[in-house]
Amino acid sequence: MANLADEYGTDVEIYIKALTTTIHADTPTGAPAKLHDLLEQLGLERHEYPTDTPLYIWHTVPEHLDADEQQRLATRALPALLLAGYEVNCTPDVFDEATYRQAVHDIRTRAGRPAARQSAPANSPSRPAPGRRTP
Repeated sequence: MANLADEYGTDVEIYIKALTTTIHADTPTGAPAKLHDLLEQLGLERHEYPTDTPLYIWHTVPEHLDADEQQRLATRALPALLLAGYEVNCTPDVFDEATYRQAVHDIRTRAGRPAARQSAPANSPSRPAPGRRTP
């Protein structure tokens, strides 16, 4: 099984799997549990193969969502992953600029509230890094 995060040396690779319409989020072999947990909190579904002893773990956007909402869910995950300090790559066919800008705005708005600031991790950057897009 190909794992693009291992191949490209990133923490998360978000792309549409070839010959399908499924949006995948690959993580490197041995990725920390907190990364997998964060992806699940952001709405992605976890998969493991083989199921008895995880050898390969990946996430997908729920297939019950329509194609536009799948793209928006994947794009909305980017700022949160970047803010948590992960190196993320998202292909242009998944990335939606307007959704990304809104997600960044939402994070900044929450960060501006005193209660949100207190609950944010101490090592989080003050601003999310811009999304990296590859051809």
